[in-house]
Amino acid sequence: MNWIDLIAAVFILIGGIFILIGSIGLIRLPDFYMRLHAPTKATTLGLGSLLMASMLLFTSNNDYFSIHEILITLFLLITAPVSAHMMAKSALHVKTRPTEGSRGLNIRDAARDRSKPEED
Repeated sequence: MNWIDLIAAVFILIGGIFILIGSIGLIRLPDFYMRLHAPTKATTLGLGSLLMASMLLFTSNNDYFSIHEILITLFLLITAPVSAHMMAKSALHVKTRPTEGSRGLNIRDAARDRSKPEED
């Protein structure tokens, strides 16, 4: 076994673990905002790792540097956070409520209560 194959296998294993964690988070988390967070972070890292393994293998097998995987990774790293941000903003626009057990709701509600004028 070549050492490049071993490094690529490690990248594939790491990528698969990250994608699995993101997929489990998508299924298990309770509301839209949490479900949005899990796949965008974990899957971006997982797919980046898989693309690194692909770049290593194609570079070693073809004797020239494979630039396609780097371009795909850059495109993914740019578009995934932007698309997640736009989905979160659109969910806020249509007033999608998080679940009651979500962290941060008590901070938001306390700030809302402080902004209300006190009744005498």
